[in-house]
Amino acid sequence: MSSKKKKKAALYEKLRAATNSNAVTVETLEKGFLINVFSGKNCPGLLVSILEAFDELGLDVLDARVSCEDNFLLEAIGGDQNQGHDAQVVKQAVLQAIHNWNGGR
Repeated sequence: MSSKKKKKAALYEKLRAATNSNAVTVETLEKGFLINVFSGKNCPGLLVSILEAFDELGLDVLDARVSCEDNFLLEAIGGDQNQGHDAQVVKQAVLQAIHNWNGGR
């Protein structure tokens, strides 16, 4: 296997592992979203990355519960200032934040 193929396979495996170990759900509420993020491992710095993604979308965190001890769990209610986003856009932004955070590891 060539070096380029090995690198590509390793990157694919890393991405697959990150995707499989993380669960993201986003539900539409009357004036915002319920966002749930779970990872089976402790993820130092992930909360900051996700909050930055919320900020870029113009979401205000109205309420949140976070656990970062043995695993990572975030349940947040985000109010949509622009009221122009749909749940899929929010989910993709959170997944991108996780991907970007994971890229630094």
